[in-house]
Amino acid sequence: MKRRIGILTSGGDCPGLNAAIRGVARAAYETFDAEIIGIMDGYRGLIEGEYRLMSKPDFSGILTLGGTILGTSRRPFREMRVIGDDNVDKVAAMKKTYENLKLDCLVTLGGNGTHKTANLLSEEGLNVIGLPKTIDNDIYGTDFTFGFHTAVEIATDVIDRLHTTAASHGRCMVVEIMGNKAGWLTLYAGMAGGADAILLPEIPYDLDKVAKMVETRAKNNKAFSIIAVAEGAMDEKESKLKRKERDAKRKEQGFHGIADRIARQLTELVGVEARAVVPGHIQRGGSPCAYDRVLSTQFGVHAADLIKKGKYGVSVALVGNEVTHNKLSDIAGVAKPVPTDHQMVDLARNIGISFGD
Repeated sequence: MKRRIGILTSGGDCPGLNAAIRGVARAAYETFDAEIIGIMDGYRGLIEGEYRLMSKPDFSGILTLGGTILGTSRRPFREMRVIGDDNVDKVAAMKKTYENLKLDCLVTLGGNGTHKTANLLSEEGLNVIGLPKTIDNDIYGTDFTFGFHTAVEIATDVIDRLHTTAASHGRCMVVEIMGNKAGWLTLYAGMAGGADAILLPEIPYDLDKVAKMVETRAKNNKAFSIIAVAEGAMDEKESKLKRKERDAKRKEQGFHGIADRIARQLTELVGVEARAVVPGHIQRGGSPCAYDRVLSTQFGVHAADLIKKGKYGVSVALVGNEVTHNKLSDIAGVAKPVPTDHQMVDLARNIGISFGD
């Protein structure tokens, strides 16, 4: 029996999306009679009925390709059941496209928002399988998401390169790493890059303690410091505010990003020459690293096996060394921040890295 499989990529792009698409397709073609429909630009394509029938050559030569051949877009979950000025019932429209295409299942590649919508569609009766991608590594139920390790390598390379210029000029370099709600990427890249301080959203920092770390290094004849800070990091005072209050206060202050603010504050407090560096979307671009190529392929093949077995309403995951799956209803909308007592945090503290607390 032929199975018609819809595939879409939603949310921010990251390395490994094409490798995962390829894994699903090639395993499906090899193990059962499959027809694959590419849904264009994420859930927008599913809502508006934009798709293309794909064939085997479409999945050739994309293992190393960054981005996504299907295109992507952001559709916030909170808006999915809201009927806007266009008078479109998004959930009804997605179900209609699914039915019109005579799909047997839908494979969604994305992060937290994508998984929440995938679970919504599953609850509406659609056969859905999720694949966890995000450079933030903040999807509950899986040890790692694809895209994360590539981003760690890129961010680490940035920090590595900052060491030489910081040492040459005796500067304090504050590098802003992606991660608004979770600090996994900053933690791993900071560790791998030999940062002197790592500031995470999960551990509010005291600027005076960060300044003391910089001063102590200077007294010990270490003329430079490297601070890796997650874009969502906040100081202790901000951590006591609600998000809207914090955003409003930052707007009043002319906030241009956390690294910029910390660099300016350290210059005023310590008198060091501090510079902010923001690699930004470089961290989510380019070809996936070897680890992510393998992980994406493993996830894609496992998804194809789930389709063959008719097991839906789940998201693929890596737990320990085993590729497995979780119920969408168990993981959708569940946060995965860095625990403050995580082994990596303890390890960092034991080698003298400051978290500003």
